[in-house]
Amino acid sequence: MKVWKIAVAVWLTLVLIVGFLLKIPMIPILEETARNLFLHVPMWMTMSTLFFSGVVFSIRYLVSENMDFDLKAASITKVGIVFGICGLVTGSLWARFTWGTWWTFAEPKINLSALTMMIYVGYFVLRGAFTDEKKRAKTAAVFNIFAATTVPFLLYIIPRQLPSLHPGADGNPAFSDMTAPELRIIFYPAVIGFIGLGFWLYDITYRTGRIENKLVLKKLH
Repeated sequence: MKVWKIAVAVWLTLVLIVGFLLKIPMIPILEETARNLFLHVPMWMTMSTLFFSGVVFSIRYLVSENMDFDLKAASITKVGIVFGICGLVTGSLWARFTWGTWWTFAEPKINLSALTMMIYVGYFVLRGAFTDEKKRAKTAAVFNIFAATTVPFLLYIIPRQLPSLHPGADGNPAFSDMTAPELRIIFYPAVIGFIGLGFWLYDITYRTGRIENKLVLKKLH
């Protein structure tokens, strides 16, 4: 195992242990659920980081037509979707205890987040529609670039223009109110740790993909 992977494992383990044991300030409405800040927000940040890394690989494929970049783009985007789903799940749990419901169509950020996931699921549906490797890679790369351009609008820009139950609206504490020193101690390391975990999972997914491709080539020959 590479040193950075050991560091990520140790780092994230300590972050989670301290995150659940550390005494935090009692924030109105959120109370103990404020600890979800260490999970929910880092999931979205990790997802965004992985998605935009996927765009870099897609652009590099379009420039070089090196199939390895297509595999890297698909691998890292797949892991990004996993973190996006985790973001939805942790958000739904948070909503249940603070808003009294698992899901509400009155909250644009939840629904637009789900739409974002559907767009990226469409990326893999599109990949499965092609049998020609080069056509699949080129079409998927273009779609991946388009999908990434929707993320800032669907997750950050549009929700800010609409009524929301999220922090900073309708009596909920703003995000800045949630980043008291006790919370910052864990929040920022959690973001770093989960992003590290995301790239670790990407590395596993990518290497697995390479092995599968080699096995396919062996069967063809």
